[in-house]
Amino acid sequence: MSNDKSRHEDFRDSLSTINEKGERNWIYPKKPSGKFYTARNYVSFFLLLILFITPFIKIKGHPIILFNFLNRNFILFVIPFGPHDFHLFVLAMITIIVFIILFTVVFGRIFCGWACPQTIFMEMVFRKIEYWIEGSAKQQKILNLQSWNVNKILKKFSKYTIFYATAFLISNIFLSYIIGIDELIKIISDPPSEHIKGLIGIIAFSGVFYWVFASFREQVCTMVCPYGRLQGVLLDRDSIVITYDNKRGEPRGKIKKEEKQTDKGDCIDCHLCVDVCPTGIDIRNGIQLECVNCTACIDACDYVMVKINKPKGLIKYDSINGVEENKGFKFTARMKSYTLLLVLLISVLGYLLSARTDYSINILRTPGFMFQEQDNNMVSNIYDLNIVNKTFKTLPFSVKLVNIKGSVKIIGSKKDLEPQENYDSKLLVIIPKDEINKINTPIKISVYTGNKLIKELNTSFLASLKKD
Repeated sequence: MSNDKSRHEDFRDSLSTINEKGERNWIYPKKPSGKFYTARNYVSFFLLLILFITPFIKIKGHPIILFNFLNRNFILFVIPFGPHDFHLFVLAMITIIVFIILFTVVFGRIFCGWACPQTIFMEMVFRKIEYWIEGSAKQQKILNLQSWNVNKILKKFSKYTIFYATAFLISNIFLSYIIGIDELIKIISDPPSEHIKGLIGIIAFSGVFYWVFASFREQVCTMVCPYGRLQGVLLDRDSIVITYDNKRGEPRGKIKKEEKQTDKGDCIDCHLCVDVCPTGIDIRNGIQLECVNCTACIDACDYVMVKINKPKGLIKYDSINGVEENKGFKFTARMKSYTLLLVLLISVLGYLLSARTDYSINILRTPGFMFQEQDNNMVSNIYDLNIVNKTFKTLPFSVKLVNIKGSVKIIGSKKDLEPQENYDSKLLVIIPKDEINKINTPIKISVYTGNKLIKELNTSFLASLKKD
């Protein structure tokens, strides 16, 4: 009994990526194959296609997505956002976080295996290059252990050259999401001396990308990624994860021809599920934070089950309760509460986005200033004017007094508003004393662009009732 327990529990005393000496244990995952791997190939190709073509898609001369953190300028699906929309950004981030929490509570770490950029680039791009140049996992291990010779030098040089070229390409694509594809093309086409800082930055960024996929690899998922660390508090016994059916598989044991397995489970301890794992874990030990739900172990195990005439699904998508208690999916109270919160956040965000206008205009009396006597029996008030142009277009504007005789003057040099500009100025509203019948007179001020009314605002005009 103690030996059996030791066999199943000793994995908790060490990491799959660290050996007994505390050194890096290089992972050589066997190339997977099967229906899930094929599906992941299609999903990855689709996501990579979106990643690479999106910067080139423009509508009315503007990219559909832009994250210009340097100038605090963002475009999401052709809708421009600036610093004035920070509250929407915060609410959107909170909504995304709640969605991730709900998605994880229900489906575990499926995002990591199917849609995470780290996994897609590592397993579907760089790993494939490695298989193509250096061969299978076994061949790679032999190559790394052998002494340096012409064959090894050529293969290593070819692999790492292609790795860096790929990292450089990916870095430039990510850069196009920040500065825009036009600016990126300009930097590429101009002499390097004109963009020396940008060139140094992109080379350095490419170097980081190269280091991650050529050396650091799965440790991003097992040691660095904060999302992976959250699994311990987000997952529960009803979460759908990749699980090993220990009731059906145990006790494990090798099989021989003509042997009846009345005293053994379906697991033949072939170790293939471990061989194909990109993080080097044994899924049969139960749910582990290192598991990225890539499904490679499912494909490997299903292949073996078919070979030995056993039903598939010894390793499968299921919950702990689903395996141990044979229960179907249960939408728990925890899931319901997260869903309710998510619906509320989406509703609020949707309302704010639908109510969002192209321009934000505010006119308020300047505090601390009394009315001023003017020539020709006139009196004036000073107002603060704030206009935010949220569009891609330059905005020429004018201000008019609507419901009462008088005039409005913009103090300072009036100018057209640039796209995403936040403009502050002062307004001087001048009204004949004959129009003033009480201390607080309601007035309406309209803001136009050309002949088009943008907004009409109500405010008050304060002045003495004394008349000449």
